[in-house]
Amino acid sequence: MGDINTLYGAKSSALMDKFSRIKLLACDVDGVFSDGRIYMGNDGEELKAFHTKDGFGIKALLKIGVHVAVITGRESNIVHKRMSALGVEHIIQGCEQKDDALLALQKQLKIGKEATASMGDDMPDVAMFSLSHVAIATCDAHPFVKKQALYTTTINGGFGAVREVCDLILHAKGQLNKVSGSSV
Repeated sequence: MGDINTLYGAKSSALMDKFSRIKLLACDVDGVFSDGRIYMGNDGEELKAFHTKDGFGIKALLKIGVHVAVITGRESNIVHKRMSALGVEHIIQGCEQKDDALLALQKQLKIGKEATASMGDDMPDVAMFSLSHVAIATCDAHPFVKKQALYTTTINGGFGAVREVCDLILHAKGQLNKVSGSSV
């Protein structure tokens, strides 16, 4: 088995085979879709920054039939609005047991471990890794999380790490650059 050239460097054919099987991508939010910082205003207003590149990647996965879920420990109207705008149907917030939430979603969708990828950056996300065929850490993830992951992105969370994973899944499925539309 050789390497496959991707937009993110050479990847093993074994890894790309695993990406080709993905039917469900479950992601944390803070530190994955955002850079992990939370901006708080004087009146308690919370702000987060999301990258449009990640948005296009998510929409592309949804167009080819890959389910996308966010499973986060915090609750935020911002997350609901952003993910809803992208078409993400599975928005699970305020969740301390991410493995329980992912397992319930897998049962609901009838998708097993072999077709699941999960992506995180910190300790609470590791629980999802055991239920995933492809466990993914952002390159700026906590060192322990990176050691538990099968794949570590080349891009930091909040700056296109999700897009990298989406592109690799699309590439592995032969769909990269075949999906068009607008980013959000």
